Amino acid sequence: MYFTHFYGGNLLNILIRLLQEQDAKDVLHLEVKNKEFFQSYTPLRPDSFYTIEGQLDKINNTIKNANNGIGYSFGIFLKGSQRLIGIVTLTEVVKSVFQSCWLGYYLDQEENGKGYMTEAVKLAVDFAFKECNLHRIEAGVMPHNIGSIRVLEKAGFHKEGIARGNVKINGKWEDHQILAIINESYVEE
Repeated sequence: MYFTHFYGGNLLNILIRLLQEQDAKDVLHLEVKNKEFFQSYTPLRPDSFYTIEGQLDKINNTIKNANNGIGYSFGIFLKGSQRLIGIVTLTEVVKSVFQSCWLGYYLDQEENGKGYMTEAVKLAVDFAFKECNLHRIEAGVMPHNIGSIRVLEKAGFHKEGIARGNVKINGKWEDHQILAIINESYVEE
């Protein structure tokens, strides 16, 4: 499934689509190439994560989650070349009285600062609000990660507060700035 959108009449530079098994090799390349860079912002991962089998397992789990409506993992692809440059996820999708989820993302270090992640986040938000009819999306960012906070703010997220000792990264419990966006067009199902 491809999900693309126009903003301000200009065609986006990227598109997002749900990850599929055939993406495992490209996801592994992205993870290995950026291992040191990503490690600054993500929990420690076992060696098995950095194998084709580890990526296939991860992708198959995300496909199952998408089929069950509880999570979505999108590849971020450059238009034209179709090269995978990042991942954007909607996880912990909860319906009922919450109608919410968590947003996560990461981008090839070489592609940072080009506006791609802001575009990808906007597309993921659009998908969550229009296709999943969610009311709220939250994201957590380490407070010193100013670039990531800017991405979320440009996509319409607002700061809500600091979650103290929220995620264990590299063996240390790190605080996270919590940001959220509300679907102003939300309609009860």
